[in-house]
Amino acid sequence: MKIQAFATTLLMLVISATTVVAQEQKVEPRIAGLEHNAEYMSLLREDSALQMREDSIASVIVRARQMLRDDVANRTKYAEQIMQGENAIFEVRNAKGRVIDRINTIEQEWVLQHMNAMEKAPAAPTPSTTMPDSLQQRDLIRNTPFGNYLARPDYVALQVAQHREMRAVDCVNRYLSNYMTLGELAQSYAAAPTEEEAVALQERFEALEGVNERLADSLSETWNYIYDNKSYAYDYLMEALGKEKQLDRQTERYNAAMRQVAALEGTTVSDELVDYFVRKRALVEYETAVAEELSLSVAADSLRGVAAQLADIDFEFPHVSIEQRYFLQYDSIEFVSKPRYTASNPIPECTVYEHGTIYRVLIGTFSPRRPVYIFHGTVPLSYLETDEGKWRYFAGGFATEEEAVAAQALLKKRGFSKPQVVVWVDGVYRNLAEEPQPSATSEGYRLEIHGLDTLSQEVREAITETYESSLEISKVGGTLFVVGTFPTREDVDRVAEAVRAVDSALDVRVKELTPAAESAE
Repeated sequence: MKIQAFATTLLMLVISATTVVAQEQKVEPRIAGLEHNAEYMSLLREDSALQMREDSIASVIVRARQMLRDDVANRTKYAEQIMQGENAIFEVRNAKGRVIDRINTIEQEWVLQHMNAMEKAPAAPTPSTTMPDSLQQRDLIRNTPFGNYLARPDYVALQVAQHREMRAVDCVNRYLSNYMTLGELAQSYAAAPTEEEAVALQERFEALEGVNERLADSLSETWNYIYDNKSYAYDYLMEALGKEKQLDRQTERYNAAMRQVAALEGTTVSDELVDYFVRKRALVEYETAVAEELSLSVAADSLRGVAAQLADIDFEFPHVSIEQRYFLQYDSIEFVSKPRYTASNPIPECTVYEHGTIYRVLIGTFSPRRPVYIFHGTVPLSYLETDEGKWRYFAGGFATEEEAVAAQALLKKRGFSKPQVVVWVDGVYRNLAEEPQPSATSEGYRLEIHGLDTLSQEVREAITETYESSLEISKVGGTLFVVGTFPTREDVDRVAEAVRAVDSALDVRVKELTPAAESAE
């Protein structure tokens, strides 16, 4: 995955017009003037300690993953270590999130408090004269034109926006760290040896997805505030200075950025991440132009460096998902001399799995129920009671038809007269002796929606959005709509569920198509 290329440099992102932040262990105030705030410095130390702990746990997980591949005999132990480590990282990141949120709050309050001391009214903007480099600031908005010419509320908002850049970067860093973990969880889930481990990994995966959804929302809210306030301030200065060409050029930049955002919508793991990086690049380009117009060469040089770093960041990461696994319990047959099934340990009811394929051997169908001894020590056994009140007894559980046929032959040698191979496919039972091929005469399926004079646009959209291939929707008679044909039962069931989700009161039916059924119609 692309994200893995980020692992060694996570993440050098632009947090302001001129500053690039990399994670460091050295604890220093991020804003001059807060070094004497005991809570603030304590939080910075806590954040640094949490980062060190996360890095340490991540190293343990990396080693455990290597051993999981190399030491097959102890895979269960290493899988457990990995799961424990991932749970620990999850808790550490939650703690880091709370610490970072408090750090950002303190910084923002400090900015507002100190900006409130400013009472100077804005001066009328005038064309900038060249300022000596020694008096210039690398941070664009700290230079004289902004403090002198912007109205006090606007300059306060600009300063707050500048400090919120750090919050946006925190959201991105946490999001991408979680994204890396999601990829690891997906790999672990695919290799999990037991259903219990797989379920635990799936729950972790879904929980972390939820965390990233909230981070994406937070990023969007923060970034929109930053972009709107910075753009307003820069537009104000350019308009006041008569820089119409720059304003027109910025309109072109913005439109181009929005076209790129629209083109990428839904194609990556996060639309919010795409929006941040695309508009961030455009904003830094605008900031560079503003610095040049104001003859702020120091800030302009710094911004060009920022733009180069942003250009190297790949943010079009693919979605990470897990393919649902079904843990069917397979078991070959054997014959034991000591009875396994007794009055206190009766033959269990046969497990019918909702998903997946499993073969068994049907020993016989009886009425009434049969005693255990007639099965000659065959294990494992299971039973199902039919709708007619008869008892079907099954032996074993097999992944393939070949295995089941071999077991069938073995049972015949042991004296069973008519053992038959049966199969369940996604919960649907079939006896291979009676129906060798599933629905041999089936020509697909269709969806029927009964009792409607018209089909709503919401239902039509649910159908087209759920099923990628084109489908014919026809009205038959006065109140019946027919959708299809679908090649598989799974396809039609998926669309039926989507239609019911729009309106649970709809009379939605699935019909299997056969030549006989079609000729009757």
